[in-house]
Amino acid sequence: MSAIDGLPPLRDVIRRHDLAARKSLGQNFLLDLNLTARIARAAGPLDDVTVVEIGPGPGGLTRALLATGARRVIAIERDERALGALEEIAAHYPGRLEIVCADAMEFDPTPLLGGERAKIVANLPYNIATPLLIGWLCTEPWPPWYDMMVLMFQREVAQRIVAREDDDAYGRLAVLSNWRCETNMLFDIAPSAFVPQPKVTSSVVRLAPRAAPEPCNRAALEQVAAAAFGQRRKMLRQSLKSLGVDPARLAAAAGIDPTRRAETVAVSGFVAMANELNNIRNTKTQT
Repeated sequence: MSAIDGLPPLRDVIRRHDLAARKSLGQNFLLDLNLTARIARAAGPLDDVTVVEIGPGPGGLTRALLATGARRVIAIERDERALGALEEIAAHYPGRLEIVCADAMEFDPTPLLGGERAKIVANLPYNIATPLLIGWLCTEPWPPWYDMMVLMFQREVAQRIVAREDDDAYGRLAVLSNWRCETNMLFDIAPSAFVPQPKVTSSVVRLAPRAAPEPCNRAALEQVAAAAFGQRRKMLRQSLKSLGVDPARLAAAAGIDPTRRAETVAVSGFVAMANELNNIRNTKTQT
């Protein structure tokens, strides 16, 4: 990337700013600039697009996003040590990089968007990757403030996001993800591309929000999925008892046999059961 943008190599940046990765922050810096460019391209054309990036660290992906043409990048970085490196990038791309020193788990970027929709592109810190994703998937109202997410996870987590029924990785996260988004696994990234090297392979996932997901009460959907997969080896007629309603009634509403197990039920089946659960509760409240 230095041959493209004229900025110093990332290893020099890390050394000069004393940016040794901290395990407590879930940091693993991606130094392969061919891969950062590939991630940026996976988000599609970025001209006239605002990108929200989480955990930019020394700025490898940030530079790729800007070099690829992003009109504006909002970089949310908790580690104050990285701010100097990011400010150098901001000076190189005047008016296009906005640096926010904040905890991404607590920061809402929407006031910075001026009503525009953005793309989220990030090599997420491992220790907060799943909670961040769930927060974005639970955004209300829907459609959300972003129109695409291109995110890097540990491969095991990525598999749980894109899984379909009958897949070994299928579970609560897949139900929520695929109810609200179209999900695709794009490519893997070997541990050797990072500093320090993680013990696991990483994967890049693209999530495109559905304009109109099947109507469903999100909280009820989460509760049904949690109950069903909380005892995934048991039949639905047993695992759904914890919801305090007749499991057979929920299964009938979805047109499925209550002797089936959670991993065999498609997202649409969970939506139907969640809607029935919500109807039962609303009826009880009214009476």
